[in-house]
Order: sequence, then C-alpha cells, then structure tokens
Amino acid sequence: MKEQELTISELGHRGDGIAQTETGPVYVAGALPGEKVLAKVQNGRAINPRIVQTSPDRIAPVCTHSETSGSCSMQHYAQGPYLEWKRELVERALKGGGIDATVSGTLAATAGGRRRAVLTAGRAGRNIILGYHGKASHKLVDAAGCQALSPAIEKALPGLKSLAAEVLPKKGEMRVTVLATTAGLDVAIDKADKNYDRKIPALSQKTVELDLARLAVNGEVLLEVRPPVLDMDGIGVVPASGGFTQATLAGEEALSQLVLDGVGKAKTVADLFSGIGTFALRLARTANVHAVEGDAAAVAAFDKALRKPQGLKKVTFERRDLFRRPLVLEELEPFDAVVFDPPRAGAQAQAELLAGSKVKTIVAVSCNPATLARDLRILIDGGYVLQNITPVDQFQYSPHIEVVAVLKRE
Repeated sequence: MKEQELTISELGHRGDGIAQTETGPVYVAGALPGEKVLAKVQNGRAINPRIVQTSPDRIAPVCTHSETSGSCSMQHYAQGPYLEWKRELVERALKGGGIDATVSGTLAATAGGRRRAVLTAGRAGRNIILGYHGKASHKLVDAAGCQALSPAIEKALPGLKSLAAEVLPKKGEMRVTVLATTAGLDVAIDKADKNYDRKIPALSQKTVELDLARLAVNGEVLLEVRPPVLDMDGIGVVPASGGFTQATLAGEEALSQLVLDGVGKAKTVADLFSGIGTFALRLARTANVHAVEGDAAAVAAFDKALRKPQGLKKVTFERRDLFRRPLVLEELEPFDAVVFDPPRAGAQAQAELLAGSKVKTIVAVSCNPATLARDLRILIDGGYVLQNITPVDQFQYSPHIEVVAVLKRE
C-alpha cells in the first residue's frame, strides 16, 4: 500500500479533515482545511498521516492531552476559524433538513471552564486512572492538567482519584460526575463496588477532608456537608445528585439570554423539558410560566427552589413524559410563547403538535443540530417563520454545539 498525497478541503462534523479523491472522500484525523497530508488510505481513512503543508490556522494545543484525549480533539484549530466551523455545522444540518437560513456567528461561552465533568475511573495494572477515554479507544487518559475543566475541578482531581479508589470495582470502570457549585464540589459516583457500604466511614472522612459539598454513591447520598447550590439569576437551586446541568456557567447564561430575548414580552410561557428550571426561573421574572419535565429528581429540585419567596410571577409545574405525552392543542392554547430544550433525540412529537397550534413564539434549544433541523422543518411547514438561529459553544475544543432558534407565527 503506497502513500498518497491528500489535500484537505473541509472538516467533517466530528472534526476530521476530509480530502476528496477519485475513489471518494478520505477522512484524516487532526488535519485542517488547506493542509496537504501524506498517508496510506484504508477503508476511507488515512493511516498514520504526516502533514507536509501546514494551515496558517493551526496552533499549538494548550493541553498535553491533545493527542490522546477523545474529548477535546480540536485544540489545534485557531479560535476564529474554529467558531466559524461550528457555525457551518449548524448551517449544514439545516440544509440537510431542507432549510435555507442565515446562521448567526457562534457565541463563545467557555469562560471559566467546564463546571460539570463526567469522568471515568478504571485500573491500569496497579494504578488507578481518573479521566476520559482516548480517541477511538477504550484506553483511559488521566484528566490531570485538563485545560477544559474549571480550576476548582482540576485542582481537586488528585483527591477525587483517591476517593474513587475506595469504591472502584476490581473489574470494569466507574463513572464520577463532578459539579462545581457555589458551596463546593458535588460528586456522584456510579457503578461503584456493590459492597461500598463497608467504605462509608472512609468515604465520609475523605468528603470532609476534600471539603466537598455532597457525595453520592450508586444513587445514595452518603454525606451532604452543605447543600450544593447553583445560582440561577439570584435564585438558589440544589440540583439532583449527578443530574443534568449546563456544562459551563457562561454557556448557561448565554443560552438563557437568547431564550429571554426570543420570548420577548410574552406574558404566558410554557417551558418544556424544563430540567431544574434553568430557563423557567429566569422567564418567571416577567412572565407566568408553566414548566414541564419528565425526570422526577429534576422536578423535585425545581419544586424546592420555588418554596422560598423569590419575587417571581406565577410558576406552575408538572412531571410528564413529553415524548409519550406531548402537550396537545388545547393545553398549548393559553401560552403566548413556548420554549423547548429536549435531549439529543429532539422533540418531534411536540413539534408536530406545536405546528398546528396558535402559539405566537417558539424558542427551540438543542444540543443536536440534526434533530433540531428536523423539528424546525416541522414547525416551518406548519406556518412558522424562522427569525434567527444562534450557535453557542460551551464544549470548547470539541465538535459539540448548542443552538437556539426563534420562530414566529405570522
């Protein structure tokens, strides 16, 4: 098998360079547009590529893990073209859904690093590793020195590794979710050794020594030194242990502002897939809000946050599986605006009902441009007009992107 010279014309949705050849596209990991690469080609992928002509947009990675980590594969791309590439990812997804729309420039929302990290703990011989899986590999890469994490989490990694060692099973891996809150780190360990109860005294001692706010193991809160509070526009929310939150504070604030701007002066708003109230609590400063969420723990956290007087408008909520039981036309009728922020699968069933509704404004938030494009197509076919669409980058150095779209019924 001979080496070929490949010219990179674009980046794929996972960040691989793509070279167009007579036999079809070739994917080249780590290559950038405009670069020339020498490599053997097998099954449409470059093997051990060597860059012979470098792009002016290539920069030195900020992290020593850039070559091995599967989480931050785009550290070698300069900020400007990197953000433009993310905008283009959204544009491509829309075109794939038959939507020709102008996509706004990507908002960088990574300041302060990721306040929420999902790490994996495992064994490598006698050593214990706490980190991420490598690129296209089951091999673990230690997270020590990770530049994407918030300083509070990065500083705590040695202690967290020691904590994980207490309950790591002899075989297999364990998940460690860490959230930086105003009261300290909230740590949730899953898939721990089934006999972890024998280690509760040691775990409790380490929790205090590490000054953690809360520790949970296999879904059981072992010790809460202080409630791990998140400040949502002045309202304190204690999330469920290991539950979903936006990865960065800057990302949460950017998404929330786009939602508020999109809703505008609406007086009655439905917040669907509302989670712990990230948008609902902010919306309730000026509008009556009905929040709907399927996860019981998230609903409980939202309920608890509302028990203290906050100077909000009327807020109601319900637990409901919106995939199986989306709001029907009669239930949508009271609302001036609807916000929805579903998981990656999107909100097809709800979009189909919204398409036939009289709701004036819809704000769609998504972490998956492909399913968002599908849902937007449904709404546009139902008579809605896409006003604007904005990408938000809170997963720095990765191919992931958040998007906010605003639609109006004219």
